[in-house]
Amino acid sequence: MTDTELDMPIIEMAVPMPGFPAHRQFVLVRLNDEGLLYAFTSIDDPELRFLVAPPEPFFPDYAPEIENEVFAALNTKDPDRLLLMVVITAGVNETTANLLAPIVVDRDSRRAMQVVLNGSNMPVRAIMRKDY
Repeated sequence: MTDTELDMPIIEMAVPMPGFPAHRQFVLVRLNDEGLLYAFTSIDDPELRFLVAPPEPFFPDYAPEIENEVFAALNTKDPDRLLLMVVITAGVNETTANLLAPIVVDRDSRRAMQVVLNGSNMPVRAIMRKDY
């Protein structure tokens, strides 16, 4: 399914993001040419958007264990088809990434959910390098 106005694939939240139960459909809007920063934007309310990025360029060792319930909710079995995005908080002095609760997207079905990695000791505010 594609949003015809934006001509972008619609990402359907299998489980709504915490605090946003009414928002189930989002698009990823690229914010820079390198493709490292995106706005995860609600279709119903374009004012609702989250700054997100793939974790690899910033946190190369980040490889969270995804639980079976997540695979079931996304209707997938192939971990290689999952796209991880971390939610970013841009601050004046530092920019942080929430490594505890990544957004997991199945590339094939475009179903997604934000996953809280219980018991992982991942930080909610991991400081990102300034060179991005």
